[in-house]
Amino acid sequence: MRLDEWSCKKLSEITIKIGSGATPKGGKKVYQQYGVPFIRSQNIYNNLFNAGGLAFIDKEKARKLMNVEIKKDDVLLNITGDSVARCTKVPLKYVGGRVNQHVAIIRPDQKYLLPDFLKYYLVTPFMQESMLSLARMGGTRAALTKGMIESFKIPVPKIREQEFISTVLSTIDDKIGINTRINQNLEAMAQAIFKHWFVDFEFPNEEGRSYKSSGGEMVESELGLVPKGWSIKSLDKVADYINGLAMKKYRPREDEKSIPVLKIKELKQGFIDSESDICSSNIDSQYRINNGDVIFSWSGSLVVDIWCGGICGLNQHLFKVRSTNYDKWFYFYWTKHHLNKFIGIAKDKATTMGHIKRKDLKDSLVTIPNLAIYKLANSIFSQLLNKQIKLREESRMLIEIRDILLPKLMSGEIRVPMEVAEQKN
Repeated sequence: MRLDEWSCKKLSEITIKIGSGATPKGGKKVYQQYGVPFIRSQNIYNNLFNAGGLAFIDKEKARKLMNVEIKKDDVLLNITGDSVARCTKVPLKYVGGRVNQHVAIIRPDQKYLLPDFLKYYLVTPFMQESMLSLARMGGTRAALTKGMIESFKIPVPKIREQEFISTVLSTIDDKIGINTRINQNLEAMAQAIFKHWFVDFEFPNEEGRSYKSSGGEMVESELGLVPKGWSIKSLDKVADYINGLAMKKYRPREDEKSIPVLKIKELKQGFIDSESDICSSNIDSQYRINNGDVIFSWSGSLVVDIWCGGICGLNQHLFKVRSTNYDKWFYFYWTKHHLNKFIGIAKDKATTMGHIKRKDLKDSLVTIPNLAIYKLANSIFSQLLNKQIKLREESRMLIEIRDILLPKLMSGEIRVPMEVAEQKN
């Protein structure tokens, strides 16, 4: 069964609602930490909802935006700017939220069109290219109008076929989601233990009791009282912070292979995309990034993370962090420990792009445990971090599999075993 054998309909014919959101009066001033979720374009990626930076509005402002309330199974589509054409469904916990004017709500009529099938069709390479081409026709700022969206031609196979195709793809996405949640829990656990041991000094003593609260001996240091036998170093003495290159100077020549460039955007989203720049693969090895490398963006949006998105070139404004004397978990969690302070320093800069300096690394102090505690900590934190890296690499592999299957299933190139689909009904 192929795409040309399925009937196609305009999206306007098989939906209940197509419409963009709105922003409450006051703009960014209305955003708060808690309340009704207010979803913006930066929260929406293809097949992914990014809760980082999620805004909230109070119930009264939300009440005035009832016409842009998100219902269960709504498909959200970014319609303006650099993120135009990105598409996903919102997790159930954010249903009842609102969207701003850069996001369109598409509510399928499920007698004809299943939401998951629509979402997956909109993120196929064909539809992504089509939407981007349409969006760029209107002027300098890419935008999709309501009329453009309504005119999209959508294949409409039988519901049981839509269900089978969606199930194959969503099963992969569900596993990716499980990996993400496990990693979030592992990360929260690791940071809590790290603070308990290295900041609060409540690591287990020889009797298995919390060191400081059970009367462990403390001595004066630059950081105040620390456990006897421990020492203090600056962050830049614990690890090397290698700054990236201005990659515009390292474009691949015609005879050279290329690799993607890791910039702040890619670090924040966790993956390379079709909009990512490229550079020569022949750059010095210290500027090549591999899975498992610790990356710290020190300018603009300050982020510390483990990169698991494949080989890349390190762009300026990013540090690759490594050490010959300490294990990865140690300099990773100490850098994360100081991150909020670094963010505060960057915000105080009187420039449009806040940043930190190497002096700030030097001024950031680290407690170094005695060898016995370090070995004990290493046995715990190395396992936690390695597990997170493996899960993220597994998720990247699953994403690649899904992206290979997606256009083949959505075009009918891979046939649906109808006898299996019919058994499900």
